[in-house]
Amino acid sequence: MKPDTSHERPHAGAASQAGAATPAPARKLARIVVIGGGAGGLELVTRLGNVLGRRGRAQIVLVDKSPSHLWKPLLHEVAAGSMDANTHQLDYLAQARWHRFEFQQGELVGLDRVNKTIEVDAVRDEDGLEVLPRRVLAYDTLVLAIGSVTNFFGVPGAQELALAVDTVAQAERFRHKLIGACMRAENGIDDVEEGKRQVDIAIIGGGATGVELSAELRNTAQVLGAYGLHRLDPRRDVRITLIEGGPRILPPLPERIASETATLLGGLNVQILTGERVVQVQKHAVLTESGKRIAADITVWAGGIRVPKILEDLGLPVNKLGQVIVSQTLQSIIDADIFAMGDCASCPWPGHAQPVPPRAQAAHQQADYLADALARRLGGRALPAFNFRDHGSLISLSRYDVVGNLIGQLTGRSIRVEGRLARLLYVSLYRQHLMALHGFTGMLLDWVGQWLRRRTTPRVKLH
Repeated sequence: MKPDTSHERPHAGAASQAGAATPAPARKLARIVVIGGGAGGLELVTRLGNVLGRRGRAQIVLVDKSPSHLWKPLLHEVAAGSMDANTHQLDYLAQARWHRFEFQQGELVGLDRVNKTIEVDAVRDEDGLEVLPRRVLAYDTLVLAIGSVTNFFGVPGAQELALAVDTVAQAERFRHKLIGACMRAENGIDDVEEGKRQVDIAIIGGGATGVELSAELRNTAQVLGAYGLHRLDPRRDVRITLIEGGPRILPPLPERIASETATLLGGLNVQILTGERVVQVQKHAVLTESGKRIAADITVWAGGIRVPKILEDLGLPVNKLGQVIVSQTLQSIIDADIFAMGDCASCPWPGHAQPVPPRAQAAHQQADYLADALARRLGGRALPAFNFRDHGSLISLSRYDVVGNLIGQLTGRSIRVEGRLARLLYVSLYRQHLMALHGFTGMLLDWVGQWLRRRTTPRVKLH
């Protein structure tokens, strides 16, 4: 008996004779790959996934060497122990599941512009065992958003002996060293001076990170005193020195705000040294060009940024900091299929001698811009120019104060803010980031959860 073949797809010729239309080949989806899940990169893939991924218009892929995300401006609080990173981190795999994009863990190690592929390194566990292989990923549009790392400027001993605060792991390492140093001082244990009961902390760099960390550390010292370190005077025995090579701290902010911040830090017994260029970092000291020797049980380097070296090896035009040079559409000046954003991009800023500054607000604005621009590009429409709008800067001085300036969009004038208004604005920056990732309801639930958690946990992470 002849078998029944009625369930099989008919031959094209037979279909034609029967008058049926030939099935069209499956449409190839555009593939947008974003390298880096920082503030801008994660906001971008979330928005693209919600719009393009959910509607089947494009495949959205995020690549990052870490499995989770923490908003980088919070790292100084993690380092000081006043924030538990575990309660604020977001797993990329979960975000990908919720917002219709794909996550690939691994570090970018290569780019083939001819074949439009990137190479992602293997991932190993704590025992060195490979858990993800080295991979080659194809792209139609590539967005570089790999952020920045600490720039040690080749100062002898800095990279080996000073701590950076670029990642959660580095911030946690600093916190452990801080608690250990305080416990040794409490008990008079020291490998340099027998019976020493002080902790010396040197922070190199008087920008926002250095200033915020110095204030947060003073708060931490006072809290630790309440949790058992009773022999240490939190103001006198935990000595914090902020070292800045320029003439004043907070160079991007108006001089009056910088001066008032310096006065406030002085009131917190933070010693500020300006005009002191660090020439060497030793195990227990920092040396400056003028001949000063600053004692340091812990040294933190917060004195500048650079882009990860991999960008210099990709064959794209970069500036002296390693940032990819892009046009006002954020496209590489030699390859229209490659975009760069955030700290790793050098984007023109019309009317200014310098490019768009590497700040969180710039990354946020560029994520908003690219979410719309990439959708336009899929539709074959021309891209508008990106225009950065500087809204000013805010500096958090722990629980003591928040200071900064706002720039009016109509007048362009700087308006000084401080106190409760400034603190509300500072907190709103993080809430704005969370709203971009979770929506308003998700952000509100996170805020309530954090508030409840603070009622049952100590003000400083003690272990």
